[in-house]
Amino acid sequence: MAQRHRREPEIPLAKEALDAKGESLTALVNEVFSEGHDVEVGAAVDEVTLTVQPTSLPDICRLLRDDPRFDFDYLRCLSVVDYEDRMEVNYHLFSLDKRHKLVVKANVSPDDPVVPSLIDVWRGANWYERESHDLFGVSFTGHPNLVPLLLYEGFEGFPGRKNFPFHDYDEW
Repeated sequence: MAQRHRREPEIPLAKEALDAKGESLTALVNEVFSEGHDVEVGAAVDEVTLTVQPTSLPDICRLLRDDPRFDFDYLRCLSVVDYEDRMEVNYHLFSLDKRHKLVVKANVSPDDPVVPSLIDVWRGANWYERESHDLFGVSFTGHPNLVPLLLYEGFEGFPGRKNFPFHDYDEW
């Protein structure tokens, strides 16, 4: 019997759909970060994105929090995406007063995934950073206590990564 080749699925990309607030925020982000910052402004579905260098995360995030034009006072979530050749650390921000949202992204090497801790900017980053450290092995320099949050002390590997070996098992 001839071996059938598995066809990789085609994943459709969602179209950008920024509303008026998103368009206004994009213009403001471009205006503020156009000079002297190594950033890339974009959009993903209905959110404005700002891709930055990992080392500039604290300064940029502090500006996004403290500048009254942005007022990003709430860290909704911190997520990590494993693209195998790189890892993307994403900070999902929201302004409770202005009701706009932004995702700040930083790309790191999977061999040495290190970014500065943002606990000094948003205290809520504490558990998100610990979770990301547990599941993906991302180190957050300056974090006061990166003890395991989800896994037991001494757990081997990072189960959030694509290369983590999940063993097949049979249910009874």
